[in-house]
Amino acid sequence: MKRMIFNTIALGLVLTVSAACQKELGYTGFVDQDAAASAEISLSTDKAVYKAGETVNFSASSMPEGAIYVRYKHLGQQLGDEQALAGQTWTWDTPVEDYKGYMAEIYQKSASGETVLATIAIDVSSDWSKFPRYGFLATFNEMSQESSEDVIAGLNRLHINGVQFQDWHWKHHWPLAQDKTTMEPLETYIDIASRNTSLQTIRNYIASCHKYGMKAIFYNLCFGALEDAAEDGVSEEWFIFKDTGHQEKDVHTLGAPFKSSIWLTNPADEGWLSYLGERTDDIYENLGFDGYQIDQLGGRGTVYDYNGEVVDLTESYAGFINYMKDRQPDKDLIMNAVSSFGADRIVGTGNVEFAYNEMWAGEDQYTDLRRAIEDNISYGGSDMKTVFAAYMNYDKADNIGSFNTPGVLLTDAVIFALGGSHLEMGEHMLCKEYFPNSNLGMTEELENSIITYYDFMTAYQNLLRDGGKFNSVTVTSADGSVNIKDWEPATGSIITLGKEFDERQVIHFLNFINANSTSWRDLDGSMPEPSVVGNFTVTIQLPSGKNVGSAWIASPDTDYGASRALAFSQNGTELSITIPSLKYWSMLVLEYE
Repeated sequence: MKRMIFNTIALGLVLTVSAACQKELGYTGFVDQDAAASAEISLSTDKAVYKAGETVNFSASSMPEGAIYVRYKHLGQQLGDEQALAGQTWTWDTPVEDYKGYMAEIYQKSASGETVLATIAIDVSSDWSKFPRYGFLATFNEMSQESSEDVIAGLNRLHINGVQFQDWHWKHHWPLAQDKTTMEPLETYIDIASRNTSLQTIRNYIASCHKYGMKAIFYNLCFGALEDAAEDGVSEEWFIFKDTGHQEKDVHTLGAPFKSSIWLTNPADEGWLSYLGERTDDIYENLGFDGYQIDQLGGRGTVYDYNGEVVDLTESYAGFINYMKDRQPDKDLIMNAVSSFGADRIVGTGNVEFAYNEMWAGEDQYTDLRRAIEDNISYGGSDMKTVFAAYMNYDKADNIGSFNTPGVLLTDAVIFALGGSHLEMGEHMLCKEYFPNSNLGMTEELENSIITYYDFMTAYQNLLRDGGKFNSVTVTSADGSVNIKDWEPATGSIITLGKEFDERQVIHFLNFINANSTSWRDLDGSMPEPSVVGNFTVTIQLPSGKNVGSAWIASPDTDYGASRALAFSQNGTELSITIPSLKYWSMLVLEYE
């Protein structure tokens, strides 16, 4: 059942529940799985994010026979009574607290237990930068409003709350295509990669984003000019040079199909700032964008301005951000830190919505993901979130094929457990820095899994991305049947990642037993599927004086992320508990008395 990703997601997650699959996973939390018939349910909500107290409108493509129920949970705790579902649409009024994640669990009862049939997350947040879930668009040819709506509906199913419009622009130095005599926008034009582009398609996409509560963010470099820039009023004195005598401009060389190479301007030059500021004003005046995704090209070595003075690019990036914020204070700004270049100055401005790290070969280890997140917090404070532009199966994407599901899911598991998010979903899944590249498709398994992973990240955002402090927890196998190792990742082991809160301890279990590498990139798509580890008992050392009142577990790999209570025993500082199942990632939560 191969489908384009936006069609699949727009219809919602197709969930097939069977007792055989659940038992194969070794998951025994819901008794008598055979008592419930298999069900195929596709769920959706009318927005990606809600205001506190706002009503959520749910819909399901179908419902199985028999009594079906829904309950709503926050961090494993049920809110109010269960509700019997009488049809395929229903509503729920969200609680009045801001910045909370919830899970709606759809389930069926039998004589001896329950079966979770489907789940869907709900985010209640008034500011998207609190829990950014960033997606992208990269193709803007003439298309129907219905087609563009389908794409955004697909991103809505992933609770994407901000969309980056990549490579939409006419020229880097003049992004909005205009008749330079009348300054009226051109309805159709050739973009930087020589593609036909429709302004109406862009308008339709922006309108659809806003319908679902998403931010629409346009992309552009902070310092790019094409070969015809002089004809458009770009001064020779605004460029950066590789020599002190302004003879050799710094250039990012591009070939076909791109219109031209990109010559780099000085982001700190007042003339350039004013010029690009005016072009940016034109964008906001003619299109309903909510902000600017600012790009750079990483370290450029030693470069000079027209007068032969060394240009500190990291300092100039900060000045560029501050200038654009002063010029349009109501617009959101995000800036790429390519290989972490300039991250401290970018985040340190306090004028970016979140940290955005494009990770490359020098940052290819899982440990680099954690380091980047912790660095960004040190630059911007405890509330600074990180979004990774981290391109999966990069070498494999040189040819037509499919993403390697184990590589993608293990990387997402680690990123989400660390509290980050992953820029990867748009009209297709992202595999290259040129966003329109769609050489790799998604298998049906990956399509369905990604939806569950994004539900999980959203529903449990208050544990994953909202405070707490990473800590080291001693976790051992009670019978020695599995090798358990505290962070950092190592092949052949289950890796634990602890995070402590005042009232609870979270322990993430990440399955590296069958992993062939500790690199998140899975360049050639060779990461093997992990063997499921079922019903293994662990011993956890607790701080002195801490008594656990309850324990629960959830995994995006089991029961669609639904939480379930676990039995345990505590003797002094030692707690014994059985983990029902681990494929890629399971999250254990110990609630203190």
